[in-house]
Order: sequence, then structure tokens, then C-alpha cells
Amino acid sequence: MKMLFAQGPAVRLDLAKKLLLLNWPFLALITAIVLIGIAALYSVAGGSFDPWASRQVMRYCVGLALLFAIAFSDIRWWLQGAYPLFILALLLMALVPLIGVESGGARRWLGFGELSFQPSEMMKIALVLAIARYYQWLPPEKIWRPDALIPPLLMIGVPALLALTQPDLGTAALFAIIGGGMMFLAGVSWFYFAGAIVAVVVALPHAWEMLHDYQKQRVLTFIDPETDPLGAGYHILQSKIAIGSGGFSGKGFMHGTQAQLNFLPEKHTDFIFTMFSEEMGFVGAVILLALYLLALVFITFMALRCRSMFAKLVAGGIGLTLFAYVFINVAMVTGLVPVVGVPLPLVSYGGTSMLTMMIGFGFVLNAHVNRRVTFRQSELGGLW
Repeated sequence: MKMLFAQGPAVRLDLAKKLLLLNWPFLALITAIVLIGIAALYSVAGGSFDPWASRQVMRYCVGLALLFAIAFSDIRWWLQGAYPLFILALLLMALVPLIGVESGGARRWLGFGELSFQPSEMMKIALVLAIARYYQWLPPEKIWRPDALIPPLLMIGVPALLALTQPDLGTAALFAIIGGGMMFLAGVSWFYFAGAIVAVVVALPHAWEMLHDYQKQRVLTFIDPETDPLGAGYHILQSKIAIGSGGFSGKGFMHGTQAQLNFLPEKHTDFIFTMFSEEMGFVGAVILLALYLLALVFITFMALRCRSMFAKLVAGGIGLTLFAYVFINVAMVTGLVPVVGVPLPLVSYGGTSMLTMMIGFGFVLNAHVNRRVTFRQSELGGLW
């Protein structure tokens, strides 16, 4: 394996070497998680591949093609294209309130004929690339300076504000978690994070007043779901009943009564972990979470082996994205945080979410394949 890198970072790797350097066990791991999701969608449809499982298979195949295309591309392309991609995603998010498609009382999608997608999902990848690009450019001795915080905070804050106008509190929170986490990984001092926590606590009363009525109701329902068991508290109460009724070993594949009898809402999207836990029990839920944890270990291992700050932070940022998705979804359906509409990655039904994560994993593998690559100062240019 060392011979593959003996030619130095300036030499471009050919496709055969990239195939050898690809982390195939990681690819097999995320495929296993996807297969669990497809089985869950087959079950929730009453033992049918339609309408969800068959489409999820096609989306995975498209996502896999995108993953390979990104993994085998030159990492320098993405270094140069990080800021243009971020600006494009920002413009698309800005268009959502003007020409976006409304669904379920929210305007979060852009439609092109029969196709639609959420620009905020594209922004999750663009944000990771843009922040990684910035810290690759910023000299390490300047990371501590207060003025060095302004560009990444703007990169996080502007799309978060656009997400709040859609309104999409969950996505805004994901932007803050991913961006803040990447700043921490880049070496920003704990002092600034402590100050940010104090600022958030002070701003909470004002933020509460700015929430929409349904968002306030979600928080109140989170505190006490019993206050409205047939209304706002219905989702979380049914979710807890389903998870609890699964017991240690579950009710069995396609035998989850809460899901099969339609007591469980959004059983194929945001609450699919609940359906899976009811049928597979505590054992199945722990195995699924263990697979996600193993994926995070793989990503951390690949990030630590990268030489450039850009590759490290890209891999680390995608790892943070995966962690945030899984943590918020599982905490949401178990009643540990308010319901904010975040899917379980690779398992929940949804094309945009699936493609976003597969593209993100493509960037992780790209960083791994190009882990010995470093950048010349002439390749970094200025801030923009």
C-alpha cells in the first residue's frame, strides 16, 4: 500500500490506484444500513416494495453513482469550487420564499416539473466544503483572532436565517451544530463557545417570542405530551407506545401493530426508527445504532489520516452531519427533544435526504483517497 504514495502528492492517482485506496468496508457498512431501511419500508407498506421501498432502491443506486463520481474526482476541484457551490446553494435557498413549492404548511422545496428538492439539503454539503476551504486558507496562528470568526459565522448564520423563514427550525439547528462543530475541530478556542452558550441562554426569551405558534406548541408538547394526547401530543405518545411495546426482541418483521394499523404517524419517514424498534425490539434498535456508531468511527479514522486541513474538515464535517441527523431523529422519536422533522439518514424514505448523505459520504471517501495530498499556497489564493 505504501507504494501507492511513493510518487509524492503532486502526482495524480489513476483510477486503478483510487479503486485500491477506496475504503470498501465503509461502503459495505453504509450499504448494510440502507438495506435495513429498505426492509423497514417493505414492512411498513404491508409486505410490498411499492410505494416506498422500490423508489428507495432507485435513489440509493443514483446516490451510489454520485458517491463514486465524487470519491474518484480530484480533491483540488472541490477546494476551488467550495465557495461557488456555497453561493449557489445560498441563492437557491433565497429563491424558496419566492418560487418555492408549499407542502404541509411549509415552503421548503423548489420544483422543476415533477421533480422537487430542498436547497437546504444542498446547503448542508456546501456549508461543510466552504468552512473547510476557509480554514485551509487561514494560517493556524490566526485561528484565535476574533476577526477570523466573522467569515465562518456568516457562512452559518445566513443560511440558518433563511431556513428559519421557510420555516424549518430543525434544519437551522443542524446548520448551527455542523458549522459550530467544524469550527471546534478547526481549533477555535473554547472561550468563544462558552461565550456563545451564554449568548444563547440570554437570547432564549426573545427567541421564544419569535417562534411560530405550532413551534411553541411542539415545545410545550415536548414538556408534557399528555396535555393534548389527540392533537399535538399524538405523534410522540404513539411513538413511545410503539417503542415500549417492542420490548426486548420486538414483535417480529411485519408484525408491528402500531405501524401496520396506522396508529403511528409518518411511519415511513421521520418515525421509521419507532416502527423498526417496535418490530425488532431493543436488540434491533441497538444493532442499528451500533452500525451508525461504527460508521462514525470509520469517518473519524479516515479524517485523522488526512494531511490537509481541507480534507480533515470535510470528512469531519460530514461525520458531524451524520451524528446530528441520527442524534436528533432518535432523541425526537423517544421524546428527549421536541419534534423538529429530521429524518433518520439512509433509512427514512426521502430522495433528497438519501442523496445528500450519499454525496456527503462521497466526499469522505474522496478525502480518504486523497489523504496524502497537500495544497500549495498558489492553489489557495485569497479568502474568496
